[in-house]
Amino acid sequence: MSAEYAYDEDGHLWPFFVFTLALIVTVPLTFSLVNRSRDPAAAFKRIQTSYKHDQADLVDTLRKKEKRKNRKIWLIILVLAGWATMGQMLYLIKTTVAPEAKLWNPYDILNIPESATEKQIKSTYKKLSLKFHPDKAKPDPAKNLTIEDISAHYVEISKAYQALTDAEIRENYIRYGHPDGKQGYSINIALPKIIVSEGNGKYIVLLYSALFGVLLPYLVGSWWYGTLRRSKEGVLMESANRLFREYKDNIDEGGIITALSTGKEFEDLLKGDKADAGLAKLESKILAEGELSPFAGGLSVKDKEKLQNLESGPQRKALALLWAYLGRVELDDAALTRAKFEVAPIAEALNKAFTAISLAYMNTAPLLASYYTSQLLIQALPPKSSPLLQLPYVNSKVVKAVEGDSRVHTTVQKFMDMPDSKRRSLAVGKGLLTEAQYKEAVSVAKQLPYLRVAKAFFKVTGEKYIIPSSLVTLVVKGRFVPPGSEKVPEVNEIDLEDVDPAEDDLDAILGRKTKKQIGKDEKGKPILESTSDEPILPPLAAAPYLARDHSPRWHVFLTDSKQGRVAVPPFTFAQFDRPIFEADGKTPTFAMQTLKAQFQAPPQAGHYTFVMHVVCDSYVGFDTKMEVTLIVEEASKAEEMSSEEEISEPEEDSIAGIMNAAKGGAPPKPKKRKEVAKVESEEESDEESGTDEDDDDTSDTNTDTEAED
Repeated sequence: MSAEYAYDEDGHLWPFFVFTLALIVTVPLTFSLVNRSRDPAAAFKRIQTSYKHDQADLVDTLRKKEKRKNRKIWLIILVLAGWATMGQMLYLIKTTVAPEAKLWNPYDILNIPESATEKQIKSTYKKLSLKFHPDKAKPDPAKNLTIEDISAHYVEISKAYQALTDAEIRENYIRYGHPDGKQGYSINIALPKIIVSEGNGKYIVLLYSALFGVLLPYLVGSWWYGTLRRSKEGVLMESANRLFREYKDNIDEGGIITALSTGKEFEDLLKGDKADAGLAKLESKILAEGELSPFAGGLSVKDKEKLQNLESGPQRKALALLWAYLGRVELDDAALTRAKFEVAPIAEALNKAFTAISLAYMNTAPLLASYYTSQLLIQALPPKSSPLLQLPYVNSKVVKAVEGDSRVHTTVQKFMDMPDSKRRSLAVGKGLLTEAQYKEAVSVAKQLPYLRVAKAFFKVTGEKYIIPSSLVTLVVKGRFVPPGSEKVPEVNEIDLEDVDPAEDDLDAILGRKTKKQIGKDEKGKPILESTSDEPILPPLAAAPYLARDHSPRWHVFLTDSKQGRVAVPPFTFAQFDRPIFEADGKTPTFAMQTLKAQFQAPPQAGHYTFVMHVVCDSYVGFDTKMEVTLIVEEASKAEEMSSEEEISEPEEDSIAGIMNAAKGGAPPKPKKRKEVAKVESEEESDEESGTDEDDDDTSDTNTDTEAED
């Protein structure tokens, strides 16, 4: 028995192969294209405002350009070609008639019924033999009948006759379905026959060489080089190396702005003549006398010297443009104005790389300076400028009117805490804000997500005390209280507790979102709060000058103020467990948010005082700084104290309590149960709820830190 390999001459198999191949390639590419085309900012709410500055249309154009940049033309062409190919293959699959495999049947070949007698069989065979014998039958071009076809048909007639008359041959037919006995089988290859047709071999070899020798290595090499070319923050490795060389332990925000200008990305933006075009005019604008600072661009004298010490080129042009952006300087030049807004998003991305470098050194000052620089770049503010400039329509004249001769800037929170009449008297007037502008500024201020920390404490899940090298959780409780919020409810003490999950509550243990119990029904069953599985995202940053959409992030970390070092690296929070605003997007919920950061306790027992920083990367003056104390007990001492607390005193209604009362002793006062007991069923027995325990399960390192506005 042999196997015969045949290519798909009829075209009913290879469309399946091509369709499958196109499907495997096209679907992932389509998914990638859809992800690139989808606007990530669509999932976020926005600060509701009608404010638009003079260059708002240009900023919107640059934002849309960046979104279009992610939609690769070649990717779109490949996806369209893939779907077109699949459509064509489906059409061929539907319209191409597949050849039917016919069983070898001697009766059909002789054209006689299966009930025919031996005499009828012989008679029919004799007639057909005379008609189709190769010596008598002649080819018929009109019927496309060749001598080979006639000979083949005569052989088939002979085999059919023998299968019906010869006993041995008939046995083969009955057993194997063919007079010649067991037959080989044919394997159809789902490729067009043109691939192996004579003369096409060299083209097929060329095609395979191009695919596997050129295209595949190019794609793999491009991917690999791309991963090596950029850091995980998305900036060029060469830029990251330059920032590394610019790092200093005493660097401030102005120094970081100068360091960011070394990025190679600016060389790509300011190619050729662009590096020097308009530079003199640009510098004259930013170095002009400023209203709130020595220079219009917000530079210090030291920053001016750094700028002027640079040689002309992309770095000097980029640095000047950054100061023009931060100072909101009008450049009176379309090309320079466009470049001013183009450099800011690049600098913001480079600043993330500088933050990572600062974190590697674990020094507090540079890390904080990088976070503050992020705030300045997002809000388009120079260093040490007034936070009030974040509000719509507020300019240097309004800032002067509000702050007066004070050397300390007025924060947005402090401004909004003023009585409305006082705010109006300071900010509204000739040369200041109009009534409509004032209302818009106040409206935006009341939507800014200011996280007011209510309490911060340390704990070890399931333990009462923290011992050396244990896994400690820093729990930060806070509410989003926008500046100027009215009727802010009092903090519910229950919301400030962090109850350990039950041993069988796998979702809570693994950190999955769980529903909060808010009460019980008539049958005593718990009523759970209705929550959505979707993450709660803060509104996009109110950043009208930044040519990118930015989602605010909050960084929580601990520092050692004595050594100026970071003790616990930052934990970043970009989504929350409770709604921040109501459905209208403007009314705050004042829901208590819980932020958790885990780290390893110090290896030795003692009292450790840290400074906790909660820094928002998008708004100036919305940060929190407070001291927290971590108490680490010796393992033996903690075990001893835990054992002592587990010894229960005689209850009033127990036998020991009655005997104690008989001796003249007063019954002991019942201890308070754990906070978790407050949500347990009132029908549970004392035995089920356990012995009397302390107030809660957290460590003694709880630190009430109700933050001031």
